[in-house]
This record gives sequence, structure tokens and C-alpha cells, in this order.
Amino acid sequence: MVREISSSTKTVGFWSAVLATLFSITYDIGQIAEWLGWLGSGGGSENLSTPVGLVILLTPSLFLGSSFLVLVVSIHQLTSPDRKVWSHAAVVFATAYAVLISINYFVQLTWVAPRLAAGRTAGMEQFIFVPFDSFLYAVDILGYSFMSVATLFAAMVFTGKGIERIARWFLIANGLLLPFIALQMFWHWMIWIAALWAVTFPGSTWSLALLFRRAASMTAESGRLANET
Repeated sequence: MVREISSSTKTVGFWSAVLATLFSITYDIGQIAEWLGWLGSGGGSENLSTPVGLVILLTPSLFLGSSFLVLVVSIHQLTSPDRKVWSHAAVVFATAYAVLISINYFVQLTWVAPRLAAGRTAGMEQFIFVPFDSFLYAVDILGYSFMSVATLFAAMVFTGKGIERIARWFLIANGLLLPFIALQMFWHWMIWIAALWAVTFPGSTWSLALLFRRAASMTAESGRLANET
């Protein structure tokens, strides 16, 4: 069960959850377009993205890293003392995720994509984002593996019913995608199971947004009743 928290934590938790939901859904739409070949890559999961595709896919993904980390920190503030170890572990793995993917995507957006667009790729072959066959793709799935671990730990915070139960099960479902994310370099077909992230992650963040919103409403109602008495 979560505990009473400050209004600032509720506000930051709510908006970081909303932003994480919006960024993840934006990415999902872009990824579907990419796999359908609408962004010029030729479609499927194994073709290289075009410069335009990189911008469309990685811009929301870059912002997702920071919003998810702030959300997990807010969960840590929400957690009762006897379950702090779980939320603290979630913060650790969310931090590792945010650092890895932020470096990766910033490099892709500011260095790789402009040179791809200009046709100046000599000497940067090791930094081109090739699905299943590049250094930075491996870094990417390591980052999202850490995200899955973070959501598993975060799920341990929530023991109540209603929206807490919904959040818990979405977080667990996202965490259980871990092997399909981490091992897809070896077995490419695993990406199609890992693609369930498009449901489990925004489901997690939106349910958390509702949880923080409910906490804020309950505090406001308590304050109103206190003033009336």
C-alpha cells in the first residue's frame, strides 16, 4: 500500500506518467509506420532506418528516458517505508536505462542521422544503428532490459486493489518481456513478443498517472473536509 505524499510529488508523478505515456505511444505509432515501410526503410524489423525514420523514432524515445526516470523517482517518494528497497532498486535500474538510451539516441540524432542524410558515413560504420547487428543496437536493448527490471521492482511497491492492482499487473507484464528484449540479438523472432511493450508500457504509465491523480484528488478532498470542520 502506498502512503501519503506531498502535493509536489503527486504533481511531478502525474505529469511524468502522462508524458511517458504520450512519448511511448508516439514512438509506437512511428515504429508501426517504420515496419510498414512508410518511413522509407523498406519495412520489416531488420532494415536500416532512414534519417527521417531515426528522427521520428528516436526523438520521443530520447524524452521517454527522462520522463520514465522522473516517474520512477516519484514512485519511490510514494512508497511506504517497508517497501522502499523495491522502489530504490527500480530507481537504480531506471537510471541505468535512461543513461544508456539517452547517450545512444543523442548520438544518433545529432551525429549519425545528419551524416547519413549528407551521405558522409565513412569512418562511422560502427555507430550506425543496424537492427540485430550493431554495437548501438546492443546498447539499446540493454537499456530496455534495464527498464524491464525497473518495472518489475516498481511492481513490488503496489499491494492494494483497484488502480494499484492494475498498475502492478501492467508493470509485471512489462518486466516479463525482459528475455525477449535482451536475447533478440541471438533470436530475431523475439522482437515480435518484445513488441508487446507497445501495450504493457503505456498501460503501466497511464495507470500510474491515474494513481497519482487519485492521490491528488484524495488530498484535496481531505483538505476541504478539514477546512469545513
